[in-house]
Amino acid sequence: MTVPERPRGEPMFTIPTVVVALTGVLVAIQLLRSALLTPMQDAGVLVLFAFIPARYAGDVFAFYVLPTGPEGALWSVLNTGAAVWSFLTYALLHGSVTHLLVNALWLVAFGSALARRFGAARFLIFSAVCAVAGAALHLAIYFGDMVPVVGASAAISGLMAGASRFVFQLGGPLGVLRIGDERAYRIPADSLAETIRNRRALIFLAVWFGINLLVGLGSGTVLGSGASIAWEAHVGGFLAGLFLFPLFDPVTPRGPVRSGGGGGFGGGPGDRAA
Repeated sequence: MTVPERPRGEPMFTIPTVVVALTGVLVAIQLLRSALLTPMQDAGVLVLFAFIPARYAGDVFAFYVLPTGPEGALWSVLNTGAAVWSFLTYALLHGSVTHLLVNALWLVAFGSALARRFGAARFLIFSAVCAVAGAALHLAIYFGDMVPVVGASAAISGLMAGASRFVFQLGGPLGVLRIGDERAYRIPADSLAETIRNRRALIFLAVWFGINLLVGLGSGTVLGSGASIAWEAHVGGFLAGLFLFPLFDPVTPRGPVRSGGGGGFGGGPGDRAA
C-alpha cells in the first residue's frame, strides 16, 4: 500500500495547523460581528453572506428598505454575487457564541482526523464541497424561504462522514487493534459497502442520522439562540462527505477484501443554524 508522508508542520497527537487556523477564522468572524457591527450592519452581513433560499426565487431585497441611487444599485449587484458565494460563506457565520463553540468542538474532534490524512489543501476543499452540498439540499427543500441559514455544521457533518470511512477500521484511530501512532490515519480505506458492514461505523452512522431525524421532527433550536437547526443542510453535507471521500483520499485504497464486521464499539435570532 502507499502511505503518504505526514504533512509538515502537523506533529502527531496535536490538533493539525489547518484545523486550528480554520477554528481561529470562525472565532475571529464571530468576535468582529459582535464587537464592531451594529445590529443593522450585522443584518446587512447576513443578507450578503448567509444562505437565503429566497434569493433564488426572486429579489431578496424586495423585503428590505434599500437606499436609492448608486448605493442601492451596489447592493443589488452584491446580491447577485451573493447568489454564488453564499453557498460557502454561510458556513463562516454563526447564530451565537454557543452555536460557534459547539461547531468548533466537533470541528476539532472529527476534522483533525481528516486533516491528518488529507493535508491542508484537500481538507479545506473537501470541507467547502460539503458546505456547498448542505446548502444545495436545503435550497431544494426550502426553495423561496426567507430564513437565513448560517453555521459550519454542514461542512463538519461532511468531515464526520469522511472520517467514518477509515477511523473505525482495523488499525484505525477508533478501530479494534488500533495503531498507536500517525500511521492509524494513513490506513487504506474500505469501500462504502465494507464501511457499512463494519459494526462500529454502522452504529456511528445510525446514531448520527437518528439524532438529526429527532432534531427535524422536534424542530430543535440551537442552545443560546432562537435559531432553528437546519438539519437538512447537515444531511446534505454528510452525504457529500460519505460518498465523495474516495475522490479526495490520497491513500491508495485496499483491494477487495471480505469485511470482518469491525468489532462492536459504539463508537442571530430567526436564522436557521447549520
